Amino acid sequence: MRQGRRRFLHTVGTTGVVAALGNTVSATGPSTKDSGIRRFRYIQIDVFTLRRLQGNPLIVFPDARGLSDTEMQDLARETNLQETTFVFPRDAEIEREQGVKVRIYVPGEEIPFGGHPTLGTAMVLRNLRLASQRQGSPTNDDLAELSLDLRVGRIPIRFRKDSSGNVFGEMRQADPVFRPIHDRDTIAALLDLTPGDISTDAPIQSLSTGLPFVIVPIKSLSTLQRLTAAPRKAYDYLSRQKLPELTDFYYVTRDTGDPAIGLRSRGIFATGEDPATGSAAGCTAAWMVRYGIAQPEQTVLILQGVEIKRPSHIFVRAGKDGDKINNVRVGGYAVPVMEGTLTL
Repeated sequence: MRQGRRRFLHTVGTTGVVAALGNTVSATGPSTKDSGIRRFRYIQIDVFTLRRLQGNPLIVFPDARGLSDTEMQDLARETNLQETTFVFPRDAEIEREQGVKVRIYVPGEEIPFGGHPTLGTAMVLRNLRLASQRQGSPTNDDLAELSLDLRVGRIPIRFRKDSSGNVFGEMRQADPVFRPIHDRDTIAALLDLTPGDISTDAPIQSLSTGLPFVIVPIKSLSTLQRLTAAPRKAYDYLSRQKLPELTDFYYVTRDTGDPAIGLRSRGIFATGEDPATGSAAGCTAAWMVRYGIAQPEQTVLILQGVEIKRPSHIFVRAGKDGDKINNVRVGGYAVPVMEGTLTL
């Protein structure tokens, strides 16, 4: 993950969101204006981890009113993170019915959904609302749950504290859409692997719970660790299959070396390697239940990002009703690392 070029960030420290709120711009009001200069608050949070500088980093603009589509795209390119999110506050009644409106951008385009930006944005909003309560502002929000209004629809996120007092968030993703199964020999050749490198426990399959992925089960951890970005020929193959836009490969192995870890995974995309891919993890949860790798409602820990020194812990589970896989949930922790003000 490349994380440079944050020239515009005026950092106020790494003590977290709540501690610094009193000295920064309002989280819920519009951006301030001074002689034509516009200022927008931002918060950076590391998602799917409890340790700062691990997990998947995300920048959230908690009040993006006044930013154009072009400016949001430019800012996503400037932050150079996998995703940047922009929140558009609305009346409380609308937010209760439809969720908080959020748009998600990667450096090259807007996307309809993402796992770590959904969880991270919800965590930031929860922190801000808790801080507002502590400062005496009236609020009727139920901080046990928030919903985000994304391009894929309304995504609820529930929160609970674990035995150590850490807040765990869990989103419910869209029901899975299972797409074609791919030939093992064909995929192996496209990825410069041998057929023996790919597990036969479950098929290579395309599916989506908001974003589409091809789940590729790898037999051994050593093979997973030596993977590189898929060659151009592999993406040419995907385009010929007429799969949805943005379809990419997600690699998983059951060879984890640790009974507490259900899967090791890697998301190596054309734009770089992702420390944590919550949307692909949701697809994997549905895939595991469908093929008996996990039982319905069984929580499985997926460890991703180890190879790029950003270990991420993603907890997944899915339900089953007859032959239908449903109720896909992806959860984890998140920790704020910095906040500041963007000036335009």
